[in-house]
Amino acid sequence: MVDTGDAISKAREAVTSRADLPGMSLMEHLDELRKRIVHSAIYLFCGFIIAYIFHEKLYGFIQLPLDRLHIKLNYTHPMDPLNLYLQVSLIGGAIIASPFILYQVWLFIAPGLYQKEKRFVIPFMTATVFLFLLGASFGYFFVLPGALKILILGFGVKFNPIVTIEEYTGFFLSVILGLGISFEMPILIFFLALFGIVSPRFLWKNIRYAILAVFLVAAIITPSPDPWTMCIYAVPMLCLYLIGIGVAWWVHPSRRKAKEAKEAAK
Repeated sequence: MVDTGDAISKAREAVTSRADLPGMSLMEHLDELRKRIVHSAIYLFCGFIIAYIFHEKLYGFIQLPLDRLHIKLNYTHPMDPLNLYLQVSLIGGAIIASPFILYQVWLFIAPGLYQKEKRFVIPFMTATVFLFLLGASFGYFFVLPGALKILILGFGVKFNPIVTIEEYTGFFLSVILGLGISFEMPILIFFLALFGIVSPRFLWKNIRYAILAVFLVAAIITPSPDPWTMCIYAVPMLCLYLIGIGVAWWVHPSRRKAKEAKEAAK
């Protein structure tokens, strides 16, 4: 079973080891959080405006998988087309503004990091955006077209498909955002390992539980009921988990301390 007590004790040790860092009062933390949220909201709004200028092209990007099946979107409410353009612009704006928003996240957590740990800011931002785009691209070019063919040309071949804007938009975003967020697993492991909450040994020792969790998540977010689509979701996440173990080994405090001790001995 997972040794939760060991994980909790490591988390406490990580917090204790940072006691020498400059402290901030609760009000200072709240003021800093408010500042970062306001800045992030401004960046998101600017990204939304930029994306809305190109909302027709963004709609064409979403419609393309259905165009290849010669299916047009339908709507049942007069507001549906406008809602589609707004949702598309909001998601596009969030992607455009993501580097700036991530930098605000980093500025909020930076006071709790050592100077040597702050050098990870550029790799953190680059890897976060890259992995999200990689997951979203994987979903758009491989998972979504395959799922549509299975569901419409497979299970629904005897029926007349009437795909509405609202239902397709939710389906599209669940695939794209689901995989984009799933591909952020190494980033999550990066932070857990950086603060000493998990170790490479802990992650490897409990890999069987990770496999179970990955397939459960894949079963929940997969858009079609067949096991092959679930495996298409699960296999990349398992690969990312293994990459996360390597990341944990790279940034874990025990390795860094051992390296510093070796350099000091020289």
